[in-house]
Amino acid sequence: MKIKLNLGAISEPLQSEKLKTGDWGTHYPVVDKEKCNGCKTCEQYCPDLCIEVKEVGEEKYAVVDYNYCKGCGICASVCPFEAIKMELKDIFKV
Repeated sequence: MKIKLNLGAISEPLQSEKLKTGDWGTHYPVVDKEKCNGCKTCEQYCPDLCIEVKEVGEEKYAVVDYNYCKGCGICASVCPFEAIKMELKDIFKV
């Protein structure tokens, strides 16, 4: 008799890319491109790796991938230039 053991949360590689978790939160970060200087602090602290600093010409600013952002607000709290504000999602506005 063979017994199959399931080992907790182990999954096949690259499966997490299919799990878009952006709908989980109530708020989402909005980046003010005028205030953002591309320092990458938010990128370093984002627990879901959904913020990337992009360079467009001479401008550098943070871009959020809302497919994976859970709205934790860490990016807004660590931004030294206060360039990220958390906004309530439209579906939660009365």
